Amino acid sequence: MRNLRILLVNKFYRHNGGDCVHFLALEKLLRENDCEVAVMTMAHPQNQPLPPGSFEITQVSIDGNIQEKLKAVARILGYNGIRKAVRKAIHSFKPDIIHLHNIHSYLSPAVAEEAHKAGVPVVWTLHDYKLICPSYSCLRNGAPCVECLIDSDAVLRYRCMKNSIASSVVAFAEAKKWHRRKLQNITSRFICPSEFICSKMIQGGIPRNSLEVLHNFVSVEPRETQLTGREGVCYVGRLSEEKGLKYLLEAAVAGAWNLTVAGDGPLLVDLTRQYASHSNISFVGRLNSEQVADLLSKSKLSVVPSICYENNPLSVIESLSLGTPVAGSDIGGLPELINDNNGVLFEPRNSEAINYAVKKMLATKYDHAEISRKALEKFGRDSYYSKLNLIYRSLLNH
Repeated sequence: MRNLRILLVNKFYRHNGGDCVHFLALEKLLRENDCEVAVMTMAHPQNQPLPPGSFEITQVSIDGNIQEKLKAVARILGYNGIRKAVRKAIHSFKPDIIHLHNIHSYLSPAVAEEAHKAGVPVVWTLHDYKLICPSYSCLRNGAPCVECLIDSDAVLRYRCMKNSIASSVVAFAEAKKWHRRKLQNITSRFICPSEFICSKMIQGGIPRNSLEVLHNFVSVEPRETQLTGREGVCYVGRLSEEKGLKYLLEAAVAGAWNLTVAGDGPLLVDLTRQYASHSNISFVGRLNSEQVADLLSKSKLSVVPSICYENNPLSVIESLSLGTPVAGSDIGGLPELINDNNGVLFEPRNSEAINYAVKKMLATKYDHAEISRKALEKFGRDSYYSKLNLIYRSLLNH
């Protein structure tokens, strides 16, 4: 059986959230399994050094001057050099499979369209809800929203994109250009990291036989699970509204338990200032992968207080893989990951419920080694690659 040639496509080539972390880890995993891999991404000064043979698309920014905005809109709609670049990559690398990740706005689904024209199967991992929600998150005014499934004008009426009519018009035009039926026709298989996002895609009109449920995997280095000496509670992730930090911090103040907040984002400065006087809360900023693993493995539990439809968050599966139980919002894909043996679910947007869940878990004795064993069995690298390889091969055989 010959080695596969996989062209991986993502808007960024750096650690910029769970989707990018997964993308970089997948590239490494495929190479370790003797696949020939090439990367296509947008040029950006914060990108990591690209591997030899990569394909780099010119940078665009929707936040620049009017000329830059027009270039970005052209890219969103499938112009501004994207098609020529994709055809060049296909001709040069001759991939067996093109595997897409986050491509909207900075690259465009034109990548999938050109691949389809060339007869190359397209696999697309869905890291968010962009196919059914023009603003990505299925979130409006701090609560879940799926109104765009029945009313395509909702993004304009509510100014869902950055609370801006201009940005919402662009998002609306993008949704009209790359509507679900077109994306379905040019994509061989959508990979859903959770049963929840799969159900939402079906609700949005994507046929079930176009969808594969495949949980993400963890790349934590093997280590002996810390069974004793664990202290405190931690949060690891982006500091933004949809992550529910407001409710977690209110709970920590009321409960007086020690909370370490790791990560950065638009709320970092304001939250650090607001809670500076609370000695039981510490903000440690963004940590590298080894520092995150150390924090998780030394904590009694981690908390994921999201108010949005989480998919298959790395923060949860990494925590469980290190033997650390998780308190998480009962929303989105989180109930698929958290059970009575490895954590507690609580009502979203409810600081009292968070405080109750955390105190309950602090008083509970967990089998950290068993939590780690089961998580690594479910989210291990080898298991993930075996399932992904079957998807790749089935498309080629078909």
